[in-house]
Amino acid sequence: MFNAFLLFCLCRLHLIGVFGSSRNEMQSFSVMEGDSVTLHTGVTELHKGELTWHFVADNSLIALINRAYQAFSTMDGPDGRFRDRLKLDNNTGSLTIINIRSEHAGVYEAQIFSDNTSSKRFKVTVYARLPVPVLIFNSSQCSSSSQYNCSVLCSVVNVSAVSLSWYKGNSVLSSISVSDLSISLSLPLEVKYQDNNTYSCVINNTISNQTTHLDINTHCQPCSGSAFWTVFITTAVVGSLLTVAAVWMIRIYNNQRKTDHEVEIREEEITYAETTFSKRIAHNSEVNEEDQVEYGNIIMR
Repeated sequence: MFNAFLLFCLCRLHLIGVFGSSRNEMQSFSVMEGDSVTLHTGVTELHKGELTWHFVADNSLIALINRAYQAFSTMDGPDGRFRDRLKLDNNTGSLTIINIRSEHAGVYEAQIFSDNTSSKRFKVTVYARLPVPVLIFNSSQCSSSSQYNCSVLCSVVNVSAVSLSWYKGNSVLSSISVSDLSISLSLPLEVKYQDNNTYSCVINNTISNQTTHLDINTHCQPCSGSAFWTVFITTAVVGSLLTVAAVWMIRIYNNQRKTDHEVEIREEEITYAETTFSKRIAHNSEVNEEDQVEYGNIIMR
């Protein structure tokens, strides 16, 4: 019952404040998703009276302080979007939104009901965290006038309210921007292989950026013409080595054949004699008288 009465009083005071207060200039904040933001009331200490915080988009009460009843409270909002997201400073009335998301973007209003009724508005813009640009290489997309160019495509996906740019050193070469629509962006670049300049692809929004650097020596591969000569030279070297190896093997083979042929010839020149062993018959050492002896003439010259 007490809570209902308190809420009724605060809503009543809120209506009085809306129509009888003087609004200050709106303050703007830009934050990244997952970060925190504190909306300061500008009050050193709230000694008496009441303070309320509203999310203007749906006019929902999300926080209140009532000194008379020592009431300090934060609400989740009608759809629960602020559950476990709000921290209220009980002394100053400042409101902190933690782990902020895109659904928390919008206008917030703080109203103080004391001797003088005043209000203060804050516009909070929430940006998604930027992806790191991805470099896609296609060496087949070479310039018709040269075989020494490297084609690079810088790409990001699901981005909004950003710009994508190619830089040569600190100078912008090309750039493309997108509005609040969440789309994919791509930006091409063509450089020479011998180029020693520093190139980088940068995506940025109002409060942050992400950069990917291009290393030509590491990332870029030769185009088809250069690749042809590389393959040609490599093939020639390998072919020469294979030729030398083949000649060397043929020479070894011929030497081996020559050696085998000489061995075969030597084997053919060798005459093998079969040895026959027979029993020897002993004869008398004396010559029989009947034995006929023939003498031959010896002619001396």
